Amino acid sequence: MRYAGRIREWNDDKGYGFVAPNGGGAEAFVHIKAFAPGSRRPVVGDLISYTLSSDPQGRPRAVDARFAGEKPAKSKSGKSGKSGRPLPRAWLGTAALAALAASAALGAIPWQLAAAYAVVSIVTYAYYAQDKTNAKAGERRIPEMSLQMLSLLGGWPGALIAQQRYRHKTVKASFQSTFWGTVVLNLLGVGWVLHSGTLARMLA
Repeated sequence: MRYAGRIREWNDDKGYGFVAPNGGGAEAFVHIKAFAPGSRRPVVGDLISYTLSSDPQGRPRAVDARFAGEKPAKSKSGKSGKSGRPLPRAWLGTAALAALAASAALGAIPWQLAAAYAVVSIVTYAYYAQDKTNAKAGERRIPEMSLQMLSLLGGWPGALIAQQRYRHKTVKASFQSTFWGTVVLNLLGVGWVLHSGTLARMLA
């Protein structure tokens, strides 16, 4: 059975809020993942339809949510449902660190560079873990700029692993667009210092 209601409260940073059913009744928790991939971000006052589920504590939770007038998502087979697979962030981060280690072992890059990526990735992972803990506890958050700067400095493999491990910062489009920008800038910067010989001179 589908219900209709309006978003009464929405925290876009955390990606969740509450929907009040039309005609009265208990409000339901709704997470951004309840909406089809590619849907716009909800705002307070949006009219949506949804089905009801419950969390482990038995509290009402909205799932399979759609905005008013939005058609059900179609999979490649033509059936309704969520399409596409989530980005394998942990695999990408681990593969990047493994490639760096292998390149250093083969002498393709200085071992100090691979070690720097590993160290900054560990620090970045720890920052993400702490920020997730703070978010759950309602405590002061780590500034997003700090997380992005760590990625820019080479911690993006650790960030990718943490994003998947803690399901953190993966649904906020503005954060993700900036994050991938830091990855590109970091790779371009490292490529330049390697190609120009700047890094070799610094380590000489």
